[in-house]
Amino acid sequence: MTMDILVERADGVLTIAFNRPDKKNAITAAMYQTMADALVEAQGDASIRAILIRGSAGIFSAGNDLDDFMKKPPGGENSPVFQFLRAISSAEKPVVASVAGPAVGIGTTLLLHCDLVYAADTASFSLPFAQLGLCPEAASSLLLQRVAGYQAAAEKLLLGEAFNAAEAQRMGFVNRVLPAAEVEAFAIAQAAKLAALPASSLRVTKSLMKRASQHELQTQMTEEAVHFAKMLLAPEAREAFTAFFEKRKPDFRSFP
Repeated sequence: MTMDILVERADGVLTIAFNRPDKKNAITAAMYQTMADALVEAQGDASIRAILIRGSAGIFSAGNDLDDFMKKPPGGENSPVFQFLRAISSAEKPVVASVAGPAVGIGTTLLLHCDLVYAADTASFSLPFAQLGLCPEAASSLLLQRVAGYQAAAEKLLLGEAFNAAEAQRMGFVNRVLPAAEVEAFAIAQAAKLAALPASSLRVTKSLMKRASQHELQTQMTEEAVHFAKMLLAPEAREAFTAFFEKRKPDFRSFP
């Protein structure tokens, strides 16, 4: 377990909170493992009736910690990041997210697996995979176009440019936009409402909504992972990551 992720249990709600504000809550392998373990434990704990995921003050997550990511690239389906993605995508209990500030890369794609997403009016979202010489992950190539439509998803996944909370709500993966000072308390209250409802009703309802697409989702996630692993070792990604660390704009013109 790492203190960069805080895990708390209270009144039937498991809260998973990013706690690495000095690094903009960039996610390391150890953080993925802590989150995966917490989600798996919650699955078998009858006292946990809802799950809340939140960031810290003014920042949700900058996505993968690129330095840690390059030192410990995902090593197959048992790597911490894929354990986390399997756990959140198959969670039987309702998952609520509270988003304030930037949500980058997997900071956005993990929200596509949540049941309720509440965003501050200061939140921003981006999917810069193509900018890094990579491809979508977390089944976002499937889920984003499902909720937003093909053209809206293509604009976000091909260009990778940031967009605000109001647009995320229009696209369909944010339920409500609130003032930054109110969003966390509102999400906590929504999770508390869920925890007070019959757990079996919530579990069956969520299962019925997700059952038809679950196999397709897992297949898409696996296919993305195969491409992602290859692209991570390709020259385009090396140029993108080198440029990031050198604080310059990458140059992809020499790559076909």
